Amino acid sequence: MANPTFDQLLEAGCHFGHLKRKWNPAMAPYIFMERNGIHIIDLYKTAAKLEEAAAALKNIAKSGKKVLFVATKKQAKQVIADHASAIGMPYVIERWPGGMLTNFPTIRKAVKKMTSIDKMTKDGTFDNLSKREKLQITRQRAKLEKNLGSIADLNRLPSALFVVDVLKEHIAVAEANRLGIPVFAMVDTNSDPSAIDFVIPANDDASKSIEIVLDTVCAAMAEGLEERKAEKVDTAAAGEDAPAEAAPRRERRRVRRNDEAKAEATETAAAEAQATEAEEA
Repeated sequence: MANPTFDQLLEAGCHFGHLKRKWNPAMAPYIFMERNGIHIIDLYKTAAKLEEAAAALKNIAKSGKKVLFVATKKQAKQVIADHASAIGMPYVIERWPGGMLTNFPTIRKAVKKMTSIDKMTKDGTFDNLSKREKLQITRQRAKLEKNLGSIADLNRLPSALFVVDVLKEHIAVAEANRLGIPVFAMVDTNSDPSAIDFVIPANDDASKSIEIVLDTVCAAMAEGLEERKAEKVDTAAAGEDAPAEAAPRRERRRVRRNDEAKAEATETAAAEAQATEAEEA
């Protein structure tokens, strides 16, 4: 898992914060200095926090759990979609549907509705509808796909959230906090890091800055997924070898049971013989 160097973070513009008058005092520990009225983020702390977050996300991916990526701002949409889909993780890049986490069963119903429309199209039911009904259902399907298409495979609540711009995605962060879901986030100098479990202090407005952070965390998660696959292969191989090793034990148990049965039969026969001799006497 290769983490970006100080120079790479600097080149990507991760150090640029917001204007001094827009700062959040809670971000003071992550601010290096102020220049020309703009706060400069301490990239050494960015690198350390990024490494910590990547390691934690790797463990989550390795355990087979899902991480939901959230970014609805223009600069981050495509970057999030590309990186999250590459590692098979769900993401939200359109409007955050209120209650997506706290009212998850309702969201699942909407996803099932989208699935049922697809089923209608495949089995021919859709062709029997009127033109107006077809148009309504098609529009409904397009709307559901736009808002929920990327989370169609999310059958249960995610184990973590990765957020770009916690100020813009405050509803998602609040829902995750309410449910005790850990939040990983890129936090700029105008945001409050107190509600974030894994803070990555960095410029969340530049696409290059977002991309270098996403490259790091997604590479770590991909590494975790590969390790999970390797462990599954090793377990399967061990499972195939186990019967061969267990065979001698099974054979010994079978022989022991046969011996016990023979001994019991011998004792029974002896007892019956003694009883017969007693009766004759």
